[in-house]
Amino acid sequence: MKLLKDILYGAPILDSVGNTHVAVQNVVFDSRKVIRESLFVAVPGTQVDGHDYIAKAIELGARSIICESLPQDIVESVTYIQVKDAHSTLGILASNFYGNPSSKLKLIGITGTNGKTTVATLCHRLFMSLDKKSGLLSTVNVMVGKEEFPATHTTPDPVSLNAYLKKMVDAGCKYCFMEASSHGIEQRRIAGLEFAGAVFTNITHDHLDYHKTFDDYILAKKALFDGLSAKSFALVNKDDRHGTTMLLNCKAQKHTFALKSDAEFKVKIIEHQLHGMLLTLGHHEVWTKLIGNFNALNLVTVYGIALLLNQDELAVVTALSNLQSVEGRFQHFQSAEGITAIVDYAHTPDALKNVLETIAKIRTGAESVITVIGCGGNRDATKRPKMAQIATEYSNQVIFTSDNPRNEDPETIIAEMEAGVEMHLRHKYLSISNRKEAIKTAARLAKKDDIVLIAGKGHEKYQEIKGEKTPFDDMAIARESLTQKPS
Repeated sequence: MKLLKDILYGAPILDSVGNTHVAVQNVVFDSRKVIRESLFVAVPGTQVDGHDYIAKAIELGARSIICESLPQDIVESVTYIQVKDAHSTLGILASNFYGNPSSKLKLIGITGTNGKTTVATLCHRLFMSLDKKSGLLSTVNVMVGKEEFPATHTTPDPVSLNAYLKKMVDAGCKYCFMEASSHGIEQRRIAGLEFAGAVFTNITHDHLDYHKTFDDYILAKKALFDGLSAKSFALVNKDDRHGTTMLLNCKAQKHTFALKSDAEFKVKIIEHQLHGMLLTLGHHEVWTKLIGNFNALNLVTVYGIALLLNQDELAVVTALSNLQSVEGRFQHFQSAEGITAIVDYAHTPDALKNVLETIAKIRTGAESVITVIGCGGNRDATKRPKMAQIATEYSNQVIFTSDNPRNEDPETIIAEMEAGVEMHLRHKYLSISNRKEAIKTAARLAKKDDIVLIAGKGHEKYQEIKGEKTPFDDMAIARESLTQKPS
């Protein structure tokens, strides 16, 4: 239990009605979670407005209300606090309620279109292997040391986020590696957090259904860096032309990493195989089980983060060589017949191109590449034709299928993909909207030494259709299809 006056510390208040010396049992922004002596934050949303639920929250036991506009009917026993921005205020209040846990560990925020999950997860694994107890907040899962929790969002809501950070602090974690999505930054879910460092991986075409313009998307990412203090660090990808944009007006200590450009943290690929790469990191040669230029960049990012967090360089390089790939990120296996299946989360044009270019580098040329690809429903539709064109350009054969169609018609999504394929490449593809049948068909078409890429869903263990999530695992279906493949 906390007092409202203490939870309000640092929050910009416009007006107040009532006594702030009242008890608060929890902080909520969903009226269904209200209990006796809750602090209810009325957050305006795209679908519903929390102000419409103030009366309901009071009826359920809330005695403190945060709102952007005071209600006409004031209940005498309730305290009302008016603020300009309820989203940002929610973050500040949640942080105060849980004892400002982000200030009690080294919190690293990682943003970018691609690579966030891999970098955050590899950092967590690296630091745990160095006996540095750490937390992880990612698209795939939440880790408190070795204890795992399911993830619901790439960047959780402020209350859940601070609750997890407190759990990490209580468990003895000294570091936390957190994905900071553009949605999460834009919706001020990270408000009130104290970051020891921020990392920019890259930015490419994505989420324009939400941000509307590419400039808005860039500004959302940049907001993470704009909020850094002078004692924190900013680490950006110098190969991406928007890397330096992130550093404009940034107060933090500035650092860069790169594969192609000159940078403070530089990686070079010496040898590339299906089973791994030989790299140079700094003055060290490192063999890694990870594959691809994008993973070389991911590894040098992790290397840079570790050194900026004052870890021993030799210990870091040694530990990096033992790291396994992240689930659903270029995850592969070979069937008894000699067919290689690769499952990857690539769901943007740039990510798909990176994966297919990596396959092109490690193949001998005699084998065929068969790609199974779909695009998500109720998301940025402008990338659909681009992804279809990339798939057909870099593959021998392509099967267009459904991803998570959500509330859209899968056939309509596929038709929008097909529209992007150039005429001279149209002989390369076929369309099968049932994703399981598409994967099975790819397995039947594949011959010895061929490569089957199943892209778009990666680690996800479900398919979302018409508001329902049903179990679906690309890797499990690929293994089953190739195991049962007739000889």
